[in-house]
Formats: sequence, structure tokens, C-alpha cells
Amino acid sequence: MPVAIITGASKGLGRALAEALAARDWDLVLDARTAEVLQEAAAGLRSYGTRVKAVPGDVTDAGHRAELVAAAWQLGGIDLLVSNASALGAEPLVRLDELPLEGLRRALEVNVVAALGLVQEALPLLRASGTGAVITVSSDAAAEAYETWGGYGASKAALDHLAAVLGEEEAGLRIWAVDPGDMATDLYAAAVPDDYEPRPTPGDVVPAFLRLLDERPASGRYGAPALLEGRR
Repeated sequence: MPVAIITGASKGLGRALAEALAARDWDLVLDARTAEVLQEAAAGLRSYGTRVKAVPGDVTDAGHRAELVAAAWQLGGIDLLVSNASALGAEPLVRLDELPLEGLRRALEVNVVAALGLVQEALPLLRASGTGAVITVSSDAAAEAYETWGGYGASKAALDHLAAVLGEEEAGLRIWAVDPGDMATDLYAAAVPDDYEPRPTPGDVVPAFLRLLDERPASGRYGAPALLEGRR
């Protein structure tokens, strides 16, 4: 069975993607900070008959990242690494003149530094897979200037650039930065709590990620809405 590591997998996009992969007989290593919620998600995924290792912790902790890779090795290796865990920098979001610098540091540590650290830890197993792939979850705020999204957007823009360079350096892997577009998630609700406009669910967006796995296009940055349109 192929093996995936998914960070931020207890809810939202991470959990929806984990469910889709479990339905395809993938074995999973799941990360989240809240152990109880993560264990609940893992229990539901085991109903598909897949092997699931739930490893609670903070992705900014190097020891925790090593645990995730070790758990994947015990399942047979790593075929897919999904860096989905994210931090906003401020909840709700604020303008740059009010953004706490500690919040910006946290966003950069979670969204950029930890994501690269996990890739570095996982690279030997990804290279050995033969079909290794990395997905970094981006945002349209990485490419567009939206008021109050400056800190989060800057961190995602940095992550996009790391993914682009990694795609050049690791010719044997697929490195995809994916902008999922608007979604109804706890993260978005924390960012903009007064926005009640209906938005797609994470489950609506997951087919875009599955298309990448099915078709394995060149490394690069992809938008989920365009991938979904292309599937029709």
C-alpha cells in the first residue's frame, strides 16, 4: 500500500484528504496538535481497513517531525507528504500595522520552516519511493494582496517559493504547491469570524488533489478550482 504523511489532519482539508486516500487503500500517518481530536479522526479512518498511525504534536518540533517519518517508515516508506498544518499569525486577522511580530514568527515557523524541516526529514524515503510526491497547501493570499492577510500571505508566498525551488532540485519527485481556494474551515472562521458567505467544503476541493495524484503533472503551483474545472 502507498503511504502518506498528512499534517493538520484532524479536521478540515487534512481530514478530508485523509478520508479520500483511505478510501483508495492508502496507509496514513496523521499529525495534529490536539491528541483527542486526532485519535477520533484516526479511528474513523480505520473503518476503511487502512493502517493509520496518529502522531499528535507540533510540527515546529524537530523531534515530532522525526516521529512522523519514523511512523511512515514502519508502514513501509513515504509516497506522499502533505504539508497542510497552518498558522494564521493572528486570530482574527489584523492589518500589518497591528500584526504581533510573535504571531508572524509563529506563522513562518509553522507554514515555512516546519514544512521544509519535514521535507528534509522525509527526503530519503520520498526518493526511495520511485513515485514520491510533496504537496504544500498554499493560498491565494500568497499571490494576491488582501487587507489583513499580509502575515499569513507572506508565509504562504515563502512556502510557494520553497516548493518551486525544491521542484527544480528534486527532479525525481513531484512537488506541487496547491491553492485550494475558498473553503468553509475552522481556519477561515478564525481568520474572518464575521464572514458568513457560503463556501465550498474541504470535501468539495479534495478531487483536485486526487487529480494531481492520478495524472502526476509536472512540479509547480496549481489552483484547485482550475483542476476541478479540468476534470469536468
